[in-house]
Formats: sequence, C-alpha cells, structure tokens
Amino acid sequence: MTTHDPLSDVLRSVRLRSSVFFLMSCRDEWAALAPGAQTIGPAVMPGSEHVIEYHMFVKGGGWVAIEGEPPLRLNEGDIVMLPHGDAHVVSSAPGIAPIKKDDEAVMDRICSGLKPIPMTYRGGACQVGVGLPRDDAETVVVCGFIACDLKPFNPLVDALPRMLHLPAQEVGAWVAPMLEHAAAETESTRAGSSALLQRVSETVFVDGARRYLDRLPAEATGWLGALRDRQVGRAITLMHESPADPWTMEDLGRRVGLSRSALHERFVILAGVPPMQYLTNWRMQCGARLLREGHANVASIALDVGYDSEAAFSRAFKRATGMPPATWRKAQKPNFATA
Repeated sequence: MTTHDPLSDVLRSVRLRSSVFFLMSCRDEWAALAPGAQTIGPAVMPGSEHVIEYHMFVKGGGWVAIEGEPPLRLNEGDIVMLPHGDAHVVSSAPGIAPIKKDDEAVMDRICSGLKPIPMTYRGGACQVGVGLPRDDAETVVVCGFIACDLKPFNPLVDALPRMLHLPAQEVGAWVAPMLEHAAAETESTRAGSSALLQRVSETVFVDGARRYLDRLPAEATGWLGALRDRQVGRAITLMHESPADPWTMEDLGRRVGLSRSALHERFVILAGVPPMQYLTNWRMQCGARLLREGHANVASIALDVGYDSEAAFSRAFKRATGMPPATWRKAQKPNFATA
C-alpha cells in the first residue's frame, strides 16, 4: 500500500503557480530593493492570495538581507526564497544603499505582459529594459514570484523560515544545469522560455520545501516538525488519507499507538492546534479544491469531505474563509482564470 504524503497534498491543493519577472545583470557595486509581497504581489500576480519571491544566482554571488535577520551570503548556483513575502535588499555586499530605479518604467513593463524584464545594475545606476551581455556581467540573477493560496488552510507557509536558502551543493546536481538553461532560454526569447522557467521555479520550490523538512532537527515544532514525528505525523497522514471518515480521538489514538490525551497533548505541542481542529481545517481545504476544480453541488461536496449536511459544511466553510461555499466558488473563477 502506498504511504500517503501530506506535504504533497498541501502543495497540490494550494495551487502553486509562478512567473519570472526580472533578469538582473550586475557588475561593480550594486544593490536592489525588492518590495514586500503585499506591495508588489498585486502587480506581478493579480488575484493571488500570497506571493513568495525568489532569486536564483546563475552567475556570480551576492547578499540578501531582510530586517531583523543577519545578511545571507549567496554563491553561484544558490537559490533563496522568501516564503513570508518580506521586503529585502539584494546586493553585491552588505550595507550598500539600494540603487534608485525608474519604478514607473518597471510597472509599465510589468503591465505590458513582456517578461522577464531585463535590468542592469552598474555604476550606481539601474537601467530598466536593458541587460548586459553575459560575459560583461559579474552577477546574473533570475528573480521571480511563486503564488499560492492561504485560505482556507495552508500550513506550509507558516512552517517555512523567512529566508529559505538552498545552497547549490544541497539542491542537487540537476538544479544548476536547469537554471543555466532556463536563463539562457530567457535571454534568447525563444518561444516557451517563460513557461520553462515557471516549471523550473515551481519544481525548485517543492524540492526546497522537502529538503528543509529533511534537515529539520528532531525537536522541531510546527507543521513540518509534526510531519516528522512518528505518532503525530501518522495521525496527520491518516486524516489526509481519509478526510471524510468519522474520526474521533479514540480512533486516531488507537491507530497511532497513543492514548487520547497523550495524542492531543503531543499534537498541540507540535502542530499548534488540536487534532480535531486540524481535521476541520483539512476538510475545508479539500472542500475548497472541489469547489474550485469541479462542478459538484455544495451538498455533494459536504458529504465528500465528511459532513452529514450541507448546512454544517457551509457554516464551517464560512468560518474558515469568510464566505459561504457558493459565494466563494464564484469569487474564485476570475482569479483561477488569470493565474
């Protein structure tokens, strides 16, 4: 029997989709200010609930800094993602004041639909729409955005650090050639190059989340730490595997080898919520996916995710999203069409 994978469940259900917007060619001393996701997200990926910015250093190296954290050194082949959407500075060295750029020109290029947008940082200035030849650039950075849903339930984003650093030597030998090829495709403006970069970006994000999970210490808490725990992780897997089953604490405890009280206590410590609340959250996420992707009526979806009545499901769904299921479904259609 195949073991169910809650991480894959969440990654599938929150609609990861990406776009590459900037190809930075840099030399000499340089620094670029990247606005927070709440500021730039509506422009680069309209209709998205949450946007994660990422930078891939395909040539040379640099630094990334966010407020309240020490600057992070990036080398060639490294990737950094900012899961919480923090504003940050990408630079050739820590402490350099960001170079002013023509924000109006950047927005015009974003709105034009032509992407990625070449940008040159050189000699204390930034040129939008111009890229250095690869041989002239000391550093080349591919910058983009990954959008995902937060509601009704996305435990992954909160479980990731503010800066997710994926060193070249950790992400695997396959990544560097893919990034180099993707960057070259972008510069050549070949048909399909943007779609290629999007797929690479999503794959790297998924791989990064997996590797972060793998290197978590045994005592780690949070949703990813809960997945690592033998009993709590098993309880989560069971709920993901069969969300419509009439689970009780006694059922889960018996299946994972803990008493009801011991499982409840351990689950809350690791996952931050009681098991039955987690089950409700996951049922809401399953229901949201069925509402968005299918044509079944609300009553049928309620039964599919473990509710005896449409009214009970609708009440729980409205608590989770602020909207009744039918209203939420209508609101999602334009967003899904443009994602």
